[in-house]
Amino acid sequence: MKRYWIGFGAVITISFAVLGWVGSRIYQQAPPIADKVVMTDGTIVIQSGDISTGQNVWQAMGGMEVGSIWGHGSYVAPDWSADWLHRELMFILNEWGQKDFGKTYADLSNEQQAQLQARLKAMMRKNTYDEKTNTITVEPIRARAIEANIAYYSEIFLNGKKEYAIHKNSVVDPVKLRQLSSFIFWASWAASTDRPNDNITYTSNWPHEELIGNKPTGDAVVWTGVSIIMLLAGIGSLAWFRASQKEEAHFDEAPESDPLLNAIATPSQKATLKYFWTVLGLLLLQMVMGIVTAHYGVEGDGFYGIPIAKYLPYSVTRTWHTQLGIFWIATAWLAAGLFIGPAVGGGEPKGQRFGVNVLFGALLVVVLGSMAGQWLSIMNILPDNLWFYFGHSGYEYIDLGRFFQIALLVGLFLWFFLVFRSIRPALKKNDEQKPILILFLISSAAIASFYSAALMYGKHTNLAITEYWRWWVVHLWVEGFFEVFASVVIAFLFARLKLIRLKTAAQAAALTATIYLSGGIIGTLHHLYFAGTPTVVLALGSVFSALEIVPLVFVGFEAMENIKLSKAKAWVKTYHWPIYFFVAVAFWNLVGAGLFGFMINPPIALYYMQGLNTTPVHAHAALFGVYGMLGIGLLLFCMRAMNPTLDWNSKLIGFSFWSINIGLFAMVTLSLLPVGLMQTWASVEYGYWYARSAEFLQTDVMHTFRWMRVFGDTIFAIGIVALVAFVAKISVQQLKK
Repeated sequence: MKRYWIGFGAVITISFAVLGWVGSRIYQQAPPIADKVVMTDGTIVIQSGDISTGQNVWQAMGGMEVGSIWGHGSYVAPDWSADWLHRELMFILNEWGQKDFGKTYADLSNEQQAQLQARLKAMMRKNTYDEKTNTITVEPIRARAIEANIAYYSEIFLNGKKEYAIHKNSVVDPVKLRQLSSFIFWASWAASTDRPNDNITYTSNWPHEELIGNKPTGDAVVWTGVSIIMLLAGIGSLAWFRASQKEEAHFDEAPESDPLLNAIATPSQKATLKYFWTVLGLLLLQMVMGIVTAHYGVEGDGFYGIPIAKYLPYSVTRTWHTQLGIFWIATAWLAAGLFIGPAVGGGEPKGQRFGVNVLFGALLVVVLGSMAGQWLSIMNILPDNLWFYFGHSGYEYIDLGRFFQIALLVGLFLWFFLVFRSIRPALKKNDEQKPILILFLISSAAIASFYSAALMYGKHTNLAITEYWRWWVVHLWVEGFFEVFASVVIAFLFARLKLIRLKTAAQAAALTATIYLSGGIIGTLHHLYFAGTPTVVLALGSVFSALEIVPLVFVGFEAMENIKLSKAKAWVKTYHWPIYFFVAVAFWNLVGAGLFGFMINPPIALYYMQGLNTTPVHAHAALFGVYGMLGIGLLLFCMRAMNPTLDWNSKLIGFSFWSINIGLFAMVTLSLLPVGLMQTWASVEYGYWYARSAEFLQTDVMHTFRWMRVFGDTIFAIGIVALVAFVAKISVQQLKK
């Protein structure tokens, strides 16, 4: 294992050194948050501190769950930075057109329009930020445009807008409404103002806006080409490596009977049963929230005529939907770790069951408490000094208030402690299973510790810096070390069944983890191309995110190997469906993470696609398809191992398996993907603002595609209900035993 450890350690060390260096550059070159905005004559347009305070207003009302900023967030409402920019530009062009030619901009000749556009670009792209006074200076006409936009946005957030699924009284205080608009202005300013001594904006010319020459940069085009070359080179290299390796032999003969057949579940293992029930409860609730959230895209302010937006607005249902997805998947994985620990250690540490129960109570507090706090924050019930700690962070996937973020981190470390103490006796034996146990421990420690990135931003941290740390959680924690944990656990479970050798399992897990992380750690940067970051982010993110796809091309080998293992002996058929969920993980790794992921990863693609419905295509297929399927597979495997003699209803779980997978595929291909591709066309043809506008999204064609989602959603929902019914039945049988 020595060479595997050297490779694994080298990848971790070098990758995090690069990621840390890029982070320092982001800190140094983030768009400055001006204290105030003034006209050329010194008249104050935006008051001192309103931009920073406006960011907090935006966070408390749901932030990224109400439209998006710089392409990050939800999809029904517009991207506010792009929307503000276009409205500001059109206000200026129309006023100039009336003043100079007596016509609106749309009625001018091509030559007259080109003349005004050149004038507009020169004014908008000029950087008038003064570092000494921390002030942005604008022309009087731009100040008038800002005031017009403030009035427009104040009307939306005060009285609501059905087309955007924004509920009435989202913000009621006139001062806060102005502050919120000031923050949106700043986000738009960063997207339209050139960096000092450069000819690209703080957001690398994103969004696409022809009126001021916001077009893809040369870097975006060049690094897209380089990333594709690197992808092909990576695939070729891995194929060459795989062909050069000798096929590792499994046991010549699998055991004649289940090695776990005579195992007796320990008290702490039995205590994990309630974790699995909770997983299913959270999964059902997430599904319901997903149905309501998707429907808001059609109806806007209700659910099939029921006016629920007054009490359960879109920003709440989407917050809960995305957050519950993380919660139930993480709970399944944590429960699997707690279940595996005593089986590996060969005994039950003193007080283990008590610790498992305490952790369960803590998780319930975090889940229910954070959801309640988010509702209170969005409904303007929490006081201004409490929303940050107990309400809504405003940032997608880390929506929890700071108190609950800390509580979750403490809970994760408690989980790691419980896992470590249970497998510690096995680590002392220094036998052939030690390498894979060390990998299991490393991945468990990473899951516990890397959520700490959610605590690295403060109440007034620059959005570009916050995004850097947020993606440490979303990409590194979820997509990175969850992936490592998955590889290790699956290999270990097959080794425990004596279907593969422990040495083979350890080597395969170490190699897989090294390959995934070699692209995955630095590949985090592909989320940050246009988030107020320097060009180096685009260069490194594009290349290494392409390398993330390389191992996914070969997951078919893993899937077929798992299928073969499921047929090794008659007794292995009792693990047929848990193994098939592992096979589904491989399939969705290729389709969801690989194909749909690379569809939006290259800079030139993401420039036009960021924040369109192509993003949830990847998100649904990768998050549920990979990590959700694995969570279900681990749940079933643990319940099978808890009592291998129970008679399972294979027809019911088989029906569930195929319904979930077919439904998920139909959901993303019949609805989300067509809508996303049509939006991409609109973004390329007319501009990003139009692709996210109500004028485009609320057309009859778009409504038809949204309604087509019902087909896939229904099949999927039936599969989830069948899964719950199946687990409920075997749980009753387990309790009777």
